[in-house]
Amino acid sequence: MSDDTAIEARARALAPDFAHRAAHWDRERSYPWPNVEAMVDAGLIGMAIPRAYGGEGASCIDVVKAVEQIARSCTLSARILVESNMGALGAIMAYGTEEQKQFCAPIVLAGDKPAICITEPEAGSAATGMATTARRVGDRYLLNGTKHWITGGGVSKLYLVFARIFENGQDCGIGGFILHYDPEAGISPAGFEVVGRAHTMGLCGMPEAELRFTDVEISADRALRPPGGFGDLMRAYNTQRVGAGTIAMGVAAGALDHATRYLLDREQFGRPIAEFQGLQWMLADMDTGVHAARLLLHEAARSAPEGGFPDRNLAARAKLFASETAIKVVNDALQMFGARGYSDMEPLERMYRDVRMFTIGGGTAQVLRTQVAAARLGIDTPQTRDGYARKAARLATG
Repeated sequence: MSDDTAIEARARALAPDFAHRAAHWDRERSYPWPNVEAMVDAGLIGMAIPRAYGGEGASCIDVVKAVEQIARSCTLSARILVESNMGALGAIMAYGTEEQKQFCAPIVLAGDKPAICITEPEAGSAATGMATTARRVGDRYLLNGTKHWITGGGVSKLYLVFARIFENGQDCGIGGFILHYDPEAGISPAGFEVVGRAHTMGLCGMPEAELRFTDVEISADRALRPPGGFGDLMRAYNTQRVGAGTIAMGVAAGALDHATRYLLDREQFGRPIAEFQGLQWMLADMDTGVHAARLLLHEAARSAPEGGFPDRNLAARAKLFASETAIKVVNDALQMFGARGYSDMEPLERMYRDVRMFTIGGGTAQVLRTQVAAARLGIDTPQTRDGYARKAARLATG
């Protein structure tokens, strides 16, 4: 295992420059390529890739500690750091063939943020309702369907596309397909379109795109079909949830730093506003919330075995608490700054817009609550009536 203190220090060293440029990416709605280059040079992009494939073999807790440091200064860069180490990449490294790992690792290490393509117009939280299909034709698959809210769409070079597989007319469940898209290198699969980009309130430099697939040919050797099928692929998503929660917590920690500074610097009624008990109590609650979120996230991260993924319930609980706590912390920090916090004279208004996404993306707060409650109740599929019926039947039969 790599030295997490060294990784954290490397990330912390980048934070001042990232903080200085964060408003620019937000204002221009542009992807922070200079920050990506800096994270590549620091060995942070793809650090979770095993050493055999050129990475550092960093653990989940390594990544979490680095992400917090970056998120304190630039939410956008932290999002890139998460997805260049977790989510789609984790699934490929855990379940991919040797050829798939050898192919994908260098692309990520050079600065790519792989895109995980699950969400569809009619399949958001209910991911198993996806309509995108992959039909086997000889030694290839034909992908057809639409994905939307795909983070990095059009910027990413690697796409892990989830689709329902059909072979010989039979539904074989949901699998993943690795698509390579790099127009600058002349790699643009026929039938693959990046249709448009949504105008989001925060994380403005990150494209959230709609992708269309019309008979897109994917070689059979680019299919990702782990033994446990869709369930295994979604286990890899637990790291994405821990990563998303960590970004939210890191933004909150940064807001807490700004609030602490301002309370000591700002004077009213002839004394620092830090002397006012009402603000002290707000600060104490903010500090406690950030600390609690950090502990939950670290617990979830440490539950991941080497080469594996965090515990599903720990990841859900941590992401739920961290994302909701972060919104409150950033909101309270903005309140302390008054009108100045509401303006672009301080980063709080941008941080508030950014952090609002994390109770939505990567599993909504409502879905995560249902998951945590279901684990408590012993219900295996909480989003379906069948899950409750099966639990009731088990109880009735003793």
